[in-house]
Amino acid sequence: MASLQLTQVYLEPRQKAALQKRAKAKGTKVAEEIRKAVDAYLAGVTAEELELLEAATRTAKVQLDEMAAELTGVNRRLDAALDEMDRIRAESPVARYGVKR
Repeated sequence: MASLQLTQVYLEPRQKAALQKRAKAKGTKVAEEIRKAVDAYLAGVTAEELELLEAATRTAKVQLDEMAAELTGVNRRLDAALDEMDRIRAESPVARYGVKR
């Protein structure tokens, strides 16, 4: 990491609490969260854009979780159909006696 310079910043209690909560949830430090916020600000990303991105990310996660659950169901049904096909083939005269049509 590049060398860092100590900078004193005064935060409102709600800001400090929110940063501490966020840092704890992400396994980072408050200072790292502040540096990331400064980088976003310097890149021209607005708070409104970040809120929209966060909302879109939450929506996408819900939709992806729903799709994954649906695919799990589809896979279960497909496995059952393939098992049934195997069972039918095993019971057929061709499989049982080697009879060819």
